Amino acid sequence: MNEPRTLFEKIWDRHVIVTRGESEALLHVDRNFVHEGSFHAFGALAAGGRKVRKPRQTFATADHYVPTRDREHGINAVTDPEMRNMLELFAQNVRANGIERYYGLDDPNQGIVHVVGPELGITQPGLVITCGDSHTSTHGAFGALAVGIGASQLKQILATQCLWQKKPQTLRITVDGAISPGVTAKDVILAIIAKIGTAGATGCAIEYAGSAIRALSMEGRLTVCNMSIEAGARAGMVAPDDTTFAYIEGREFAPKGEHWGKALALWRALPTDDGARFDREVALDVAELAPMVTWGTSPEEGAPITAVVPDPATAADADRRAHMEQALRYMELKPGTPLQEIRIDRAFIGTCTNGRIEDLRAAAAVLKGRKIVIPAWVSPGSSTIKRQAEAEGLDHIFREAGFEWRASGCSGCAAMNGDTVPAGERCASTSNRNFEGRQGKGARTHLMSPAMVAAAAVTGRLTDVRKLMG
Repeated sequence: MNEPRTLFEKIWDRHVIVTRGESEALLHVDRNFVHEGSFHAFGALAAGGRKVRKPRQTFATADHYVPTRDREHGINAVTDPEMRNMLELFAQNVRANGIERYYGLDDPNQGIVHVVGPELGITQPGLVITCGDSHTSTHGAFGALAVGIGASQLKQILATQCLWQKKPQTLRITVDGAISPGVTAKDVILAIIAKIGTAGATGCAIEYAGSAIRALSMEGRLTVCNMSIEAGARAGMVAPDDTTFAYIEGREFAPKGEHWGKALALWRALPTDDGARFDREVALDVAELAPMVTWGTSPEEGAPITAVVPDPATAADADRRAHMEQALRYMELKPGTPLQEIRIDRAFIGTCTNGRIEDLRAAAAVLKGRKIVIPAWVSPGSSTIKRQAEAEGLDHIFREAGFEWRASGCSGCAAMNGDTVPAGERCASTSNRNFEGRQGKGARTHLMSPAMVAAAAVTGRLTDVRKLMG
């Protein structure tokens, strides 16, 4: 009898070409994504006299350095010469290596790499997926093993379509309980990170399980897996089910005809077997979970909106206390301050974490009929999502509320192309990281869900969105 195996083990075992030592394996890579920041790997490849080994399995999209304003001017909208050079060099590298699937600045399918992959059906269950971006874990929402890589690893994949990897440990996080109105997948993952810490899953492949995870839409699962990396994980995964299959069916790169039936048979065999063992287990009940916000400079420094800024004196150890003290100095917050009394200076909705159509709908539902009191902008996760939102009239709701409606790109997540937060100002953001200077030098970032950002935008402070819901 075969031993029961986890979802991760089934994918890993299927992709091992050869092993080395006790825990290393050379894996076949099914899909590899590249963006403008991949120029180091392309340069090293060219210096070695090589070209991309399997260009049909490489997908290119411009996202990190693309402008979100004045996009009708194309490349001329990029005023920074260094960023313009990166975009032009990216296009040259793509052409030189015969990569056909290139979603450049003017392509109707352009968007953030971790949004484009799923919406085009490139991301599928059971695959090994790589990209030179830490949030590649996003794709694990489909029951794939998706890992972020560095430049040297990307060069290896471009040259061989293979990757040496150390086999990670496995961690199952079981999330049960009915999620209340006003609480979202972003709140769930922030609560998980607050519980286990930013090192709580270091080096692990997380499988998210439980009734609350199964009840999430694909957009919600993508959000959860996206921020796995913020807990130190190597990958985040959700077992594929009917929700997964319904999302994929009919998309451009989805299997068609008889291949669809064969794919379904394979995918239905992927979920973790009964009795399979994980190296670690964590459980969380979200039945009483309130909307979450971060107060510090790490995703683990989050709390329910109903709470107060914590006191470093309550920290478990000296190192933790010192970090909390530094975070409060940077954020200019005092222990005991109710979170709902913290003033916000501007708001941002978008990113590979929360720039999907479901996210825009949730924010628009809060904004409808209201006006914002602080500067704010929204950057849809892809050009496709932008068009869909406009077809649904969401752009009118955002504009009438006072939001700037911009084009797709990484935008304010990492302060790209002028989409920055001025020093000293606080930003309510749907992004995934809040370390010092992430959104601009001296900027202070509070992470939260799209609906919570909308609530902050119309009140000018951190606000429990449930108070604004009908």
